[in-house]
Amino acid sequence: MHKRRFNLPPLDLIQGFEAAARNLSFTKAAEELFITQSAVSRQIRALEDHLSVALFERRHRTLVLTEPGRSLQRAATELLERLQEVTDRLRTTGAARHLTVTTTSGFASLWLIPRLRGFTALQPEVDVRITASYKAINLERSLVDVAVRYCAPHNAPEGATRLFGEELFPVCSPTLLRGSPHALRTLKDLEHHALLHIDGAFGFLDWGTWLAAQGCPDLRPAASLRFDGYEQMIGAALSSQGVGMGIGRLVGGLIEEGRLVAPFGTSLEGQRAYYVIRSSVTGGRPHVEAFVDWLVGEAKVVLGQGRLSSPPPGAKSAAARPRARSAR
Repeated sequence: MHKRRFNLPPLDLIQGFEAAARNLSFTKAAEELFITQSAVSRQIRALEDHLSVALFERRHRTLVLTEPGRSLQRAATELLERLQEVTDRLRTTGAARHLTVTTTSGFASLWLIPRLRGFTALQPEVDVRITASYKAINLERSLVDVAVRYCAPHNAPEGATRLFGEELFPVCSPTLLRGSPHALRTLKDLEHHALLHIDGAFGFLDWGTWLAAQGCPDLRPAASLRFDGYEQMIGAALSSQGVGMGIGRLVGGLIEEGRLVAPFGTSLEGQRAYYVIRSSVTGGRPHVEAFVDWLVGEAKVVLGQGRLSSPPPGAKSAAARPRARSAR
């Protein structure tokens, strides 16, 4: 019988230990690794069982490395750093013409994808992959090259590039402006229509804030419909199910096509914006830099798209800044 050359614990246990040892906290390690605190605790227990030694002293609200723990930390750090270095080099020298982009589904479907043909025409050899999620993932660990995130400036990571800000205003299908007895002509007419809302990550697109800015804080709509995705809400507006809160740059194309209208000509200039973040590992690759440059260029080209240039006759003009709240 041949003896195994290596009898090592699984790599995920080593990674969990290294993060816990560096942070001296299972909770911080869990946040870094995008797993639960209990999962980190189980990893450490499994590693201690594998080695038959205690790696931490678990004191009240703190962790302290034991002597075996300090020895393993030095080795684990050296091992993981070396493995990461080699892995990064292999990714760089290999067939690295893939580009993975993560962003919200609303930005992807309403702004990015309609324009993406322009980039693929410039870089036809690049295999672009779009993943839509409201979760702010770790780009390096998830092997993602670029993220476009919607957040307040103080939540944008260091080195992020601002694409454009937000202008919020109601939008609906043109069919709601026609017919009787409840054609949508004034704010008061909203009492006869459904308001479309977003829950969860985009719950800050708040009708209450907009109505208060127009002097109608007590307006009661005929109904409310709630969605967990921005593109779902816009889809409901397109199908005449109610009035949604539009983000100017995202709905600008639909307004230009006449599929949506902004019935009141009033908006809230918000304090959030879309930011581009590049992976620290792959962000310097030429095709990744080319994609980011293309995104920034597209944002400049459509600078006026989706803005309310002038309200309709008789509409009230207003501008306000909603209170900032954290967002992903």
